[in-house]
This record gives sequence, structure tokens and C-alpha cells, in this order.
Amino acid sequence: MADKKLIITIGRQYGSGGAEVGRKLAEKLGINVYDKNILRMNSDESGIEESYFHLADEKAGNRLLYKIISSLTPDKSAPSYGADLISADNLFRFQSEVIRKLAAAESCVIIGRCADYILEGQEGLVRIFIYSDMQSRIARITEKNLYEPKDVVKNIKRIDKERRDYHRYYTGREWEALENYDLIINTGTIGVDGAVQVIQDYLKVSGQA
Repeated sequence: MADKKLIITIGRQYGSGGAEVGRKLAEKLGINVYDKNILRMNSDESGIEESYFHLADEKAGNRLLYKIISSLTPDKSAPSYGADLISADNLFRFQSEVIRKLAAAESCVIIGRCADYILEGQEGLVRIFIYSDMQSRIARITEKNLYEPKDVVKNIKRIDKERRDYHRYYTGREWEALENYDLIINTGTIGVDGAVQVIQDYLKVSGQA
């Protein structure tokens, strides 16, 4: 891979395979991937300190993430009791700081967490959105055995709504708006591996890699 900085953010519909695309792409490019599991922490203020150290351990051997997270201090200025929304805001600011520091330190793939918005203007930023038709998404989620078959569609719609609302709340933008992204890919037609190849081709054509 070229020496130039490359930061790839991936927004994705639930069940589209976006996280898998991100992981496979990062492996192909030889860079780290940070997903929602690595960046997620408990939103109640009393659990932040413990959870951000636990967070670093989820990526075994990644000293950079550990160093970044262990050096940050969450915003504790807002009242924590009964203020769930404010607590979530504090968490978002903390996570945003982690994302900015990771992007400043290395080339990487970041999945979700409004990273496309947080890193706007970052050199080498490529913003990708992964989507798929509902039948393909149903098949993918059903295969994972996460829900009863009768509840799969309901949960796909629920999680999409959560992501849509989260993105709108913190960015003031519509999650699925075309202008938020550089590349939009339908995995329902080309699959995960096809999506990875399309992104690699895009990076070459755009001079990013």
C-alpha cells in the first residue's frame, strides 16, 4: 500500500454485510479496522472509566488504540443521574475524540459511529455506504440465528431506524443521503467480495492507493 494516509469510513444498512466488507478490505489493504464493538462503551457515566480500558483490550495487541483511549478523559461536566440523553452526548464526544486520534495516527477503516461526519475534511478520507435489498438482508441475518425467523424483518427495520436517528441527531444530516458519501455499493448484487473489489478499484482510479 502507498505511504499516503487512507481513512475509509463505512456506513451500512443492517444486514448488508458492511462490517464484513470493512474487515476484508482492511485485511487486503494491510491496515487496522475499528468497528462499533471496539468503539462502543456504556453510556452511564459511572461505567465510562472501566469500559474504556476494557475497550482497548478488545483489540488484542493494538497498542495504539490502548494508548489513545487510556490518555483520554471523558467529559464528566454534565449530570449523570436521570440524564440519559446528556450522558449519550458525552459518550459521543469521547468516541469522536478516539476516532479523530486514530485517523490522525494511522491509515485505517472505521465502521459506523458517524465517522464520515466526524472526520470531514481529513486528508485521505473515503466515505463509503453499503446497502442491499431486503431479501438479501433477511437471508444474511437469518443465517446468523440472532432472532426468531418471524422477528428478523422487525429487527432489521428497528436497527436501521436506530442508526438513522443516531446519525441525524449527531450530524444534522440524513444517514442515507447520497451527498454524504464518495461511494455507494449494493452488496445484494455483487456480494461482500465484490464490494471489496469495487472499493479497491475506486481507490486506484481516484489516486488514493
